Amino acid sequence: MDLAFLHPLYEHPGPWASVYVDLSQRAEDTAHARELTAQAVARELASQGADDATCRAVREAVDELRHSTDPHGRALFAHGGRVVLDTPLARTPPGSTVAHWAPLPRVSPLLELAGEDPMCVVAYIDRKGADFELRSALGNRDAGGVTGRQWPVHRTTSSLDWSERHFQLRVENTWEHNAAEIADALAVCQEEAAADLVILVGDDRECRSVRERLPKRLAGRVVEAAHGTGSRLLDDEVLRVREQHVTERAQADLDRFLAARTPDGEGRAAAVEGVPALVEAAREHRIDELLMIPDGPDTHREVWIGEDADQLAVRRTELKTLGEQNSWSARADDALLRSAVMTGAPAISVTAALPPDTDDSPVGGMGALLRWK
Repeated sequence: MDLAFLHPLYEHPGPWASVYVDLSQRAEDTAHARELTAQAVARELASQGADDATCRAVREAVDELRHSTDPHGRALFAHGGRVVLDTPLARTPPGSTVAHWAPLPRVSPLLELAGEDPMCVVAYIDRKGADFELRSALGNRDAGGVTGRQWPVHRTTSSLDWSERHFQLRVENTWEHNAAEIADALAVCQEEAAADLVILVGDDRECRSVRERLPKRLAGRVVEAAHGTGSRLLDDEVLRVREQHVTERAQADLDRFLAARTPDGEGRAAAVEGVPALVEAAREHRIDELLMIPDGPDTHREVWIGEDADQLAVRRTELKTLGEQNSWSARADDALLRSAVMTGAPAISVTAALPPDTDDSPVGGMGALLRWK
């Protein structure tokens, strides 16, 4: 997950209000229920020590979601009397709407609620062209299409004389021309949308012709759907493809981590795990990618932070030794994610890749690949 969008959360010192709003439930009294939720969130933040201005800003922001059609929910982060970041969620928050007031924004739930939401370009292909649609957990939207040559596109039933064979050749040429145009337009659409996957829907021959003409850079991202346009099973198939992509990405990163944590001949490893080692790597700006199990046992472990992202330590006295006079207690996961954001490192939840009852996971639920040993 690219964490760059979280930069505004670290431009000002805390404390911060972090609210995860469930918008998945709908009924006749939804608007009234969400109004009550807004009031309850403000009361909860106030009970945790939030200032009146920030409580009011959050209450108003949640109240404005009374008629929202978001399918899952929103994450709101507020400080100093204003909502600094309002981001849609790709999955529904577990349980009811929750609110936190803490020195750092509570961002680690985003790894599973907003991260790794693969965008798909679904191409509905026929012999005359294709229509494109972008799909994600946030919904579907039209992405244009392409119209190829319209004639001739159908074969004759026989090829007994030269004129009919010539007509068949023109049909083949039309198909090839249209397939090339569809492939070119589809590649542009994928690149502009930064889509993770391309799903081809149509007859086997038409999809294969387009696939063969797509750029090599898309080779591992293209899937031919088993179900055609209008099938009730197509939506389920697209969802399965997206979920499989998330699992495969998490598995690949976890495998890299497991291999990298084995020391080399000089006793040095290219990965670390456990809070003390991660804190040290963060201080030295050595985290290349952060891996987390968001509900891991060490994610809520207490660490100490200063005003800057590289000012963190396992013990408060360590910060004073480093020359930091001001310090605050924070969760380990949120402190490490702040460091990752400010040094340009991505983060990923590897929960989807974990088989049951396995020890092949980062100790305590957190690990990191290093930029250098």
